[in-house]
Amino acid sequence: MIQPRLLITTFLCLSLAILVGCSSTKQTGKSSSGGGGYYKDDGPGSNVPSDIESIPNAVPRLETHAPANFRPYVVFGKKYFPVSDEKPFRQEGTASWYGRKFHGKKTANGETYDMYVMSAAHPTLPIPSYARVTHARTGKSVVVRVNDRGPFHSSRIIDLSYVAAAKLDLIAPGSGQVIVEAITNDDIRNNRHDTPAATPIAPARPTPKPVIQAAAPPTPDALDVLQAQQLNETPSLNSAQTSMGNASQIYLQFGAFSVEQTAASLAQKLNGQIDQVESRPAQVDNANSLYRVQIGPYPSRTAAVNAALRIQQTTGIQPTVALR
Repeated sequence: MIQPRLLITTFLCLSLAILVGCSSTKQTGKSSSGGGGYYKDDGPGSNVPSDIESIPNAVPRLETHAPANFRPYVVFGKKYFPVSDEKPFRQEGTASWYGRKFHGKKTANGETYDMYVMSAAHPTLPIPSYARVTHARTGKSVVVRVNDRGPFHSSRIIDLSYVAAAKLDLIAPGSGQVIVEAITNDDIRNNRHDTPAATPIAPARPTPKPVIQAAAPPTPDALDVLQAQQLNETPSLNSAQTSMGNASQIYLQFGAFSVEQTAASLAQKLNGQIDQVESRPAQVDNANSLYRVQIGPYPSRTAAVNAALRIQQTTGIQPTVALR
C-alpha cells in the first residue's frame, strides 16, 4: 500500500496482523443510531439533508488520468490491477456504504470525501471515473463518481457514499446485491450513460457470485489472502513495544538503512515530491541501529492505505506498513 530480513519479517507480521483486526470491523446489523452495515464507529451523519432523494446523480465527463493512475498497487501484500477507462467492465456482488467516520477525510486521489455527494470507492476502476450501480433486486439505479479505493473487505465489491446508498435503499440493511457497470470514455462521448444496461435480478433467483468481466486480471480480496496466512489478530510485541502500552501507531515505511545519510536523503527526496498529496512529512526514526524513513502516524487503516496510494502514484515508491 529494504532492510535486514529478520527485522522486516517482524514488522510485516505486526502490521498485517493489526490490519486484519481493522479490516474485520465491518458490521452487518443495525446500529443504535438506526443505520446498519457500516464500519465500526461509523454511521449516518447528525444532519442528514431532508431532500436527499433530490440530490442528483454524478454527471459523467471525460477525466484526465496520469499514467500512474493505472499502475498495479499492493494492499496487505496483494496486488490489484486498475482497469482501463476505455474498456467495458461489469461486476455483480455486494455493496456496502461509508459515512461520517470518513466525511471530510482525503480519498485515495487526494479529494475530500463528502458523504452527501454521489461517489464511491472501488478497488480497480480508474480514479476518478464513473459507474452505474443498480440494485439487483429492485432495479433502482444511480450514477456515482469513483474517487476512492476500497473496500478491502471480504465479499464486498464497492463502497457507496451515504447518499448513493440511501437512493438505492441500502442504508437500513447496510449492504445489498448490486450490478456495477463502468461508464467508459466512449459511453461519455456518445452520451450512452443515461439508461442502465443492467437487467435486474428476479428476487427468487439465487444470489450470483461476483463475476468480473474486464481486461485486467481478477483481483482476489485482500482480507481472504491474510486469513489464508493464518495470522494472529493480536501481534506479539517485543519488550520495547510492550513498554509503550497501547501507544503503538500506524506508519508508512519507505526503507530502513544502517547509514543515517542514506535515510536522510530519501526522506528529503520524498518531501520534495509529496507536498501536494500528503500533509505529513517523511521523517527518519532511529532505533536498534537502523534509520527508518517513515510517514505518520495515521489514525486508521483506511487513512494509511489512502495515503500510500496517493504517494505511490506520485513517486512510484511503494511503502510498507509499520507499527511503532
